[in-house]
Amino acid sequence: MVEIRPTTDEDLDVFVDTLHAAFGLFPETPTDGGGLWWSALEMDRCLLATTADGRPIGTAGAHSFELTLPGETVVPVGGVTAVGVLASHRRQGVLSAMMRHQLTEQRSRGESLSVLLASEALIYRRFGYGPATYTQRLTVPRHRAALAPPRARDTAGGPASDSASGSVELLPRAKCGEILEEVYDRYRRAQPGALSRPHRWWALRAGQPPISPKPRYVAVHRDADGVPDGYASYALGESQTLTVDETIATDDAVFTALARFVLGHDLVGQVVFKHFPPGHPLRWQLTDFRAGEVSGDTDWLWVRLLDVPRALTARGWSTDGELVLAVDDPFLDEHGRYLLTVRDGKAECVPTGREPDLSLDITDLGSVYLGGTAPSTLVRAGHILAHRPGAAALADALFRADRSPHCLHWF
Repeated sequence: MVEIRPTTDEDLDVFVDTLHAAFGLFPETPTDGGGLWWSALEMDRCLLATTADGRPIGTAGAHSFELTLPGETVVPVGGVTAVGVLASHRRQGVLSAMMRHQLTEQRSRGESLSVLLASEALIYRRFGYGPATYTQRLTVPRHRAALAPPRARDTAGGPASDSASGSVELLPRAKCGEILEEVYDRYRRAQPGALSRPHRWWALRAGQPPISPKPRYVAVHRDADGVPDGYASYALGESQTLTVDETIATDDAVFTALARFVLGHDLVGQVVFKHFPPGHPLRWQLTDFRAGEVSGDTDWLWVRLLDVPRALTARGWSTDGELVLAVDDPFLDEHGRYLLTVRDGKAECVPTGREPDLSLDITDLGSVYLGGTAPSTLVRAGHILAHRPGAAALADALFRADRSPHCLHWF
């Protein structure tokens, strides 16, 4: 018999030890600079699975985040993390029990969405999560890194500018903590798919660079008034490779200015943009289009809807239309048919008895929700069933976002 119980602060050590044992790892040694990723865990949102005699055999946690949706609306979400089951107790229903308990708890908090980063792509579909944002690497050899001037002409016939007004200042990571926090927060509120980084993450240095205390240089962009509006965190490693952890910019011109800075760095063989948004225009700005080599194209943020009507009415929409969605949620044994009506960027979503236009699994609804996956792609893949001609095309138009969703945050 397995018991699932919530944890308290006193359970932190046993929670961390159990999680590491599930993955066959050992906890890192604490340092004076902080930076232990588990220091940001919210123990009132964590679960321990134990045997009848109290031995811990599994863990699951959640962070309290905000997620930016298309239309620049921001909603609270649970960020699922620290999920593991000891090898001795796998395939005995422990994980399913924890996930069901966790989804119930998230609903009780009023969260209509749950998100996670999947350690394995095969695990989380059965719990209702679908990949919703994607990321990749861009590698540019230093000797081929020149940026071409823009070819577009402005209304007066002159060339359009490809650079932001302002300046770039180089700072060590230790001297720009507040700047990073403020700039990231402005960025994530306008970027669909982006998650908040609560202040405690920055204060505890919990996470990956540039949050963590690992040595980094930071190129900070300031606008014409001296206000920081972008940054690039980077380090120079082996084989003269400069790796950019993340480039945060409030607009494309600021991104270009930061890219120009790191691509022009001396004593560098190649520049690697570690978290590069798919479809970003930087490759087109290179004089040599083939200089930018894309690799590591992968999923990042997975999304699960917990309340279909609330989730669909929370986001913004780019066109008008009406669809009936038949949504199947086998893990929670829930099945609904909803009339989605969009007018002037706002949606209404109500239960209906009308015949469906599309039939889909809750995982596929999670994948299309942020606009990063076209419904027609999943129709062609055989996952979504279109019941009438034109239904997939209308769904594509409705779910499309003005900006492609992208998530940088690791948790």
